[in-house]
Amino acid sequence: MVTMLFKNIAILDENYNLKDNMYVGIKGETIDYIDTVEPNESYGESYDGKGKLLMCGFFNSHAHTPMTLMRGYGENMSLQDWLTKRIFPFEDKLNGESVYAGMLLGIAESLRFGIVSTTDMYYYGDDMARAILGSGVKNNLGRGVVNFSEDGEIDLLPGFQETKHIFETYHKEGNGRLKVDISLHGEYTSNPKTALHLAEYMKSVGANMHVHVSETEFEHEECKKRHGMTPVQYLSKHGLFDTKATAAHCVWLEGEDFDILAKKNVTVASCPISNMKLASGVCNIPLLLKKGVNVAIGTDSVASNNSLNMIEEMKVFAISNKGKLYDPTLVTPVETLRAATFAGAKGQGRDDCGKLAVGFKADLIVMDLSKPNMHPIHDLATNLVYSASGGDVLLTMVDGRTLYQNGEYLTIDIEKTIYEAEKCTKRILGELK
Repeated sequence: MVTMLFKNIAILDENYNLKDNMYVGIKGETIDYIDTVEPNESYGESYDGKGKLLMCGFFNSHAHTPMTLMRGYGENMSLQDWLTKRIFPFEDKLNGESVYAGMLLGIAESLRFGIVSTTDMYYYGDDMARAILGSGVKNNLGRGVVNFSEDGEIDLLPGFQETKHIFETYHKEGNGRLKVDISLHGEYTSNPKTALHLAEYMKSVGANMHVHVSETEFEHEECKKRHGMTPVQYLSKHGLFDTKATAAHCVWLEGEDFDILAKKNVTVASCPISNMKLASGVCNIPLLLKKGVNVAIGTDSVASNNSLNMIEEMKVFAISNKGKLYDPTLVTPVETLRAATFAGAKGQGRDDCGKLAVGFKADLIVMDLSKPNMHPIHDLATNLVYSASGGDVLLTMVDGRTLYQNGEYLTIDIEKTIYEAEKCTKRILGELK
């Protein structure tokens, strides 16, 4: 059993308050001890926390991690041109090897920025799972199902067949680190028959749902023309919210959408940087919070972001609605930190994660408080959201196991990973000429 003691370290406790000179003991996968005095029990390895902060790691609630290979590939384009002229042609050339390379590169970047778990939607699930299980991170993995045809059996769709395969093969593997979600890509990339079939399947196996919702005005309005209802109303009617569900983006919500999401206990994964960079708009986070919706934070893919820097994402999450709605009191630092930690874990169905508290999983990060940008500390939560940098993360731990520390990856050969990602990208670009 792995044990470790953080000594004389500042912590951000489960209520997001700063406590100085604390002792935190890790036993196996969980937090075993938190106090101001050193424990009598020996925890073996110790970590000197002087000038450092220990806090819960970040939960990325919506991503397409293997798309690291497309970082910077489509810039300053409208969404439709970006998709049809750059992203879709590139993705047509992907294979399992390239998805594995992109996934592992994205996991390394996530660890560098303190992300301990990600809700992912992509394909080549076997290769994604291999990267997840080998690297030691947590992930809610979904294979986005797309279907434009009214003909044929849904069971025979390649996307659905892969969904069943990865669920039956990998769900709860890695002692629960890897969970498999059911993923309808979106209302606009499928039909009612597909939605109903996935809803029935997810309920039969007790899985979560992950779906794109009202990301753009065009998507939102076209759904209303097709079905006489908003995407939220449509998805709710077809049973997609009858389980623990994550609705990504939710930029163009209206009317009763907010109440439906609250009533159905849906987690909204807001992706502010991607949504603003693609000119999709700004999610109304204050109204969602007012309605009691569990709001979490996602990065979306680095093809549209262009990084997995969760601290940068938190800052934009906190300020975007202040600017849009002309109210500086909206979306507090504590609400932002909760969205990046506990709310994300809750959305993934990880009830023993997302808090620095005894009995919770040791999914922790160490932040450097010695840098000029972190002083003075009038309020630590404010500093973390508005002043911190992704580069301030010194250590990332998942289930009590240190995966990244001071620039070193303990489960990933970073030089090989970068080489393989570059090689796969070069191969694809060569085939696109």
